[in-house]
Amino acid sequence: MQVSVDTTSQIERRITVQVPAAEIDEAVNTRLKDAAKNVRMDGFRRGKVPMTVIRQRYGSEVRNEVVGEVMRERYVRAISENELNPAGLPQIEATVNEAGKDLEFVATLEIYPEITLASIEGAEVERPVVEVSEADVDEMIDTLRKQNAEWEVVERAAEDGDQLTIDFQGFLGDEPFEGGSAEGHDLVIGSGSFIPGFEEQLIGATASDDKELKVTFPEDYQAENLAGQEATFKVKVHAVKGQALPEVDAEFVKKFGVDDGDLDKFRAEVKKNMSREAEQAVDNRVKQQVLSALQKANEVTVPQALVQQETDGLKRQAAQQFGLGEDFDVSQLPNELFEEQARSRVEVGLLLAEVIKVNELEASDDEIRAKVQELAEQYQEPEQVVEHYMGNDQLKTQVKSAILEEKAVDVLLEQASVKDVEMSYQDVLAAAQQQEEVDEEESSEEAGEEERQA
Repeated sequence: MQVSVDTTSQIERRITVQVPAAEIDEAVNTRLKDAAKNVRMDGFRRGKVPMTVIRQRYGSEVRNEVVGEVMRERYVRAISENELNPAGLPQIEATVNEAGKDLEFVATLEIYPEITLASIEGAEVERPVVEVSEADVDEMIDTLRKQNAEWEVVERAAEDGDQLTIDFQGFLGDEPFEGGSAEGHDLVIGSGSFIPGFEEQLIGATASDDKELKVTFPEDYQAENLAGQEATFKVKVHAVKGQALPEVDAEFVKKFGVDDGDLDKFRAEVKKNMSREAEQAVDNRVKQQVLSALQKANEVTVPQALVQQETDGLKRQAAQQFGLGEDFDVSQLPNELFEEQARSRVEVGLLLAEVIKVNELEASDDEIRAKVQELAEQYQEPEQVVEHYMGNDQLKTQVKSAILEEKAVDVLLEQASVKDVEMSYQDVLAAAQQQEEVDEEESSEEAGEEERQA
């Protein structure tokens, strides 16, 4: 076997392989002889069909099978001997494939890029310092009360946050439009579930009122015949309901896993959960800043095969999120919606892998179990969760990857300039969310700039 490797770009290689004709012909002949033992054909006894007939009938098919197998096997051997690390599947094409001639094929593949890490020294990272106060706990308990509130009919005008039971019908001019009507619909004012301007006009309404609302559909409304159109809705109000908040008593507390109904235990559990959430928000915010600095300090040529794999994964996530069903063909979703995010994820993954490799980071079984126990605290039966994770190699691998990522971020954090900033519980959660949005926007802008330069 003769092999030559050409470098066609920083991450693309072109492998040309030649296999002696004798090897292919011998493999084809052997397979045809084996097949001949079981061939049934009119006019011949089983196993007595002449090889000339066998070759004429099955020769082309058998040769294609042999050549396919040989190309796959020799490709694997070639990348191993030349120490190539493929990123995705290759494109393999036979360039010479004739009986009596040496087989020649070309494999074009992308490889993982070689990365020389640049330090993020000097990068500024803000690390929030947050303490969950008793007032924060009170606010969270109020939120839990609202989530468990019941609706009761009230004899007053509707206010923001009330629930109205209504009939409605929508008109374009004097004509009702399809899908614009309902009876006995429950609508919470301020929920944002209706067209902008609809809910606000129901503030002040009372039971038995007949209202006529003027609204304009958004320009990007999903129904093209309604997008940007002015419409009138005739609304009949049947009932106005306000929230009846539950008392924070033993019965309320038991709903949240405090079986003995002890209020102090309940407050302590709420505070513990909030502290864990705040800690996660701090870690995520710090991590996002560190990874953003890592990407800015290091330019990586990303294999398109990896980007496509990540794009396909994001498509599947989107399909699940929107309930499109397991049988939905995700190829119907355009790559453009996911490709920028996918490319950024692949960049980060490659860079973190290099940080882990350079610093020889490891995650022991004890560390994996400790991490799983930490995650399991959020569940009612944590021990079962721990055993489930520790008995599943795939889940253990996911946890191991998360631990290694955390260690890599810690290594990078030592290079950065870290400033502690005191923040409230609410602010730290909002800041973490805002940072995610900023990073996504910057990623989008950078991708757009790269396209313009290209």
